[in-house]
Amino acid sequence: MKIITAVPLTFLLFIPATLQAQQEKQIPEWCKPLPRPEYKSLQRVLPDEPWFEVYKVAAGVFAIYEPHQAEETISYLIVGTKQAVLFDTGMGISDIHKVTTKLTSRPIVVLNSHTHDDHVGGNWQFPFIFGMDTDFTRKNAKGSREDAQAEIASDQICGDLPKGFNPKTYATKPWRISHFIHDGFTVNLGGRKLEVLGTPGHTPDSIALLDRANGLLFTGDTYYPAPIWLFRPETDLDAYVNSAKRLAALAPELKLVFGAHNNPVAEPSVLPRLVTAIQAVRSGQGTVKPAGEGKAIHTLDGFDFLLAAAKKEKN
Repeated sequence: MKIITAVPLTFLLFIPATLQAQQEKQIPEWCKPLPRPEYKSLQRVLPDEPWFEVYKVAAGVFAIYEPHQAEETISYLIVGTKQAVLFDTGMGISDIHKVTTKLTSRPIVVLNSHTHDDHVGGNWQFPFIFGMDTDFTRKNAKGSREDAQAEIASDQICGDLPKGFNPKTYATKPWRISHFIHDGFTVNLGGRKLEVLGTPGHTPDSIALLDRANGLLFTGDTYYPAPIWLFRPETDLDAYVNSAKRLAALAPELKLVFGAHNNPVAEPSVLPRLVTAIQAVRSGQGTVKPAGEGKAIHTLDGFDFLLAAAKKEKN
């Protein structure tokens, strides 16, 4: 005989509520607003890619977005008639080289907007890498395990890591600079030229890419629509403001601006506003909120800047 034991209703209600709370707790806060609505208006390609989301954002330009990691890094493949430039290679968590071979058969040169680990993770997969001639670049080309491991902490990942990925061995692998470049260097892709603009500030080796003929500017981490990191030891705030001014001066001749995190496409009018905002923040305007040890987010006119917290004077 089957015996049915009565279970209090309150207990039945408690179990799902507890599980739901646990599940919500496991979802990082930054992950909850995804997918970002701005992507709905963009043309998605390679929809079966499990880690990357790839969008065609202009003629011959593909945004390769990593929505499953907190940096939400965006790399750009810019294609000409003879060759292509890959502007950043992302986290190195999945195979960005495989993605690029699906998008173009032309030879690919890698340029990095700067050499923080979230922008150089796939560099080792490519034979041709042009790098800025700085000590910061040379140091980061050696790779880093510690920085990479911090990027895959539980609060940094949204969803599943790629199949075959081993978090225990994950590191930013060393890569070789095949040619040193400088401000004003031009890459001819065939039917398209890209100008390298030195934009130091966020890092000493930060650059932007200008496709002048098509009115396209790739800003790297000098501008993106999220808290802009300006707190690390390698940051130079004076240099950053000067670089932002340089990009803002280009706004009248631009059609689109492409940042390196969160959302790819912005209007050129954002650049003069960026200059006004960072200058105002440095003069003490805007709101300030603590953001972890030694950091604070300064907010003004829709811009967020993550700066080193002001040190308190000792009595």
